[in-house]
Amino acid sequence: MGPDQHAQLDDFSLVLPFPYRIAVILVAGFWGWGVNLDYLRKAKIDVPALIRYPARQSPNQRPHHSSAYRLATLLTIPLLISLLVFWVVTHGSYERVESVDFIPQSYLIIFLVIIIWPFNRLSRSGRRRFLSSLKRVSVGGLAEAQDGKFGDVLLADALTSYAKVLGDVYVSFCMFFAPGISSTSKPNRHCGNDYVVPLIVATPSIIRLRQCLIEYFRVRRTGSKGGGQHLANALKYATAFPVIILSAKMRNYNPLDFYGFSEMTLGQLLVIFTLINSTYTFYWDLTKDWDLTFFTSSRGDKDHPYGLRRIRYFSSDRIYYVAVLVDLVLRFSWLSKFVPSLVWLTERESGIFILMSLEVARRWMWIFFRVETEWVRNTRGPAPHDILLGELNGKLDAD
Repeated sequence: MGPDQHAQLDDFSLVLPFPYRIAVILVAGFWGWGVNLDYLRKAKIDVPALIRYPARQSPNQRPHHSSAYRLATLLTIPLLISLLVFWVVTHGSYERVESVDFIPQSYLIIFLVIIIWPFNRLSRSGRRRFLSSLKRVSVGGLAEAQDGKFGDVLLADALTSYAKVLGDVYVSFCMFFAPGISSTSKPNRHCGNDYVVPLIVATPSIIRLRQCLIEYFRVRRTGSKGGGQHLANALKYATAFPVIILSAKMRNYNPLDFYGFSEMTLGQLLVIFTLINSTYTFYWDLTKDWDLTFFTSSRGDKDHPYGLRRIRYFSSDRIYYVAVLVDLVLRFSWLSKFVPSLVWLTERESGIFILMSLEVARRWMWIFFRVETEWVRNTRGPAPHDILLGELNGKLDAD
């Protein structure tokens, strides 16, 4: 390990090195799901019914959100202990931070053990359901509506927001086992092979694309209309692939890889494809996932506030407008690289961590409105422009 590698570590990485940054975002997802379940329950939206999760059979059983909080707490306690031990051992020393990378790396193993270990009684049924759904969607599978298809869609969509985090998990272990480098050094996202990390990052989009195609062929088999919307949804996920490929090539530019295309040309292509992806996904969030009317002819109808919809479960209309603004800003957060005062967000590890955390937070916010929308569709019928992600197998009781 050369002396220049010590200089690559900034103060932020001394306090929260690479493996811990990954761990914090992973654990935050479990806390976020607990908050989703808790708040939606208070809004009279039955999330377990939507995802076809078994109802509690006894009042003595913990509510679903309490179980989620307990699992998140179990994941958080060893993380905090590990961090405290790491800080005591390293004292902010560059050499010590890089020499004891086994401390933060071991937490990632602990995290996996807690989630997977079958003899852990805490939230056992929830973890089993999560792992079985993860196994099914990992190959792009999709349950039937009565078996929890909507839960598979939510999980697979969440994975797209965790795509870069999953890539970093691989990078962290690759660096840990690679000779002459520490997993707490500056992240080497080319570790192992230039194609592995882009493939991992692309996998969640591949999963959702395949799910959309499964839905399309299901619709075709039944002879129903609307299958074209599933193809349009598949195209939305396909727009991520040029962005992933070009981003990977730009990090390690070689003119031979792109038939002599200049770095400037690749950069321009990257901007174009990223703009297409961000615009498409933002439109889809509002119009197809949340059933809002900003981009439809009914946006100014008198039966609902401008751009919203008639049936809304959340307490204030302002919440919807704030969510739209936040979604817009975070969908186009990549534009920060063109703002001199914000360039650090894409160049420093602290900035990259912030952007990755904000994407997970955006997905957490998205789930509130996506679940609310599905509840409205199931209890009041689909919107005229609904993508029909799930068949309406009977009406659920609104309470």
